[in-house]
Amino acid sequence: MTIRLVLVDDHPIVLQGLQHLFERQGDFEVVSCCSDIDTALAAIETLRPDVLVADLRLPGRSGLELLRRVAEVKLGCRTIVLTASISSREVAEAVQLGARGIVLKESSPEGLVDCVRRVHAGETSIDPATLTAALQSVSTDVGSSDVGQTLTARELEIVRMVARGLRNKAIAVHLSITEGTVKVHLHNIYEKLGVSGRLELVLSAQEKGLV
Repeated sequence: MTIRLVLVDDHPIVLQGLQHLFERQGDFEVVSCCSDIDTALAAIETLRPDVLVADLRLPGRSGLELLRRVAEVKLGCRTIVLTASISSREVAEAVQLGARGIVLKESSPEGLVDCVRRVHAGETSIDPATLTAALQSVSTDVGSSDVGQTLTARELEIVRMVARGLRNKAIAVHLSITEGTVKVHLHNIYEKLGVSGRLELVLSAQEKGLV
């Protein structure tokens, strides 16, 4: 299966390097290379790529605005942020705007290619160093205790296990409950914290001082 890509970066050398990187692979087709948000949006709407790989720092406007606009048009394009640097707040916002992957430009080319393949397959792929830095630097909200009180003791326990990287099966074994019960607890946790997935949950829990 060929993965169709739109690449966005305002530096021609970087953009050309990305294009050559993916075209050397046997399973990618770069359908458009763009240097600004408007061109990228037009390409996405016209060419309907599978995955968008976009720089966070674009001329005049943040790449987060591009993610926001892509989410609004609802064309099913999965998004990956490629950036030289990113703050913890930007990580959280990118995830909330639907970013499935975040990769630092200092990462290996193979790491970026792997990220795109995983995101295309429906997975989430966030550079570990980026996520760790974000979790360490997010400050605790003043109202964190109120949020913590809305979760049961079992829900708090599950949140902390998720933050440690445990998957549903491991959590179920540890707590001597079924995976189905874990999923029910996670659904309730997501509802209470206003998040839509594990990554947002970990960021939100750290921000609110729950882990």
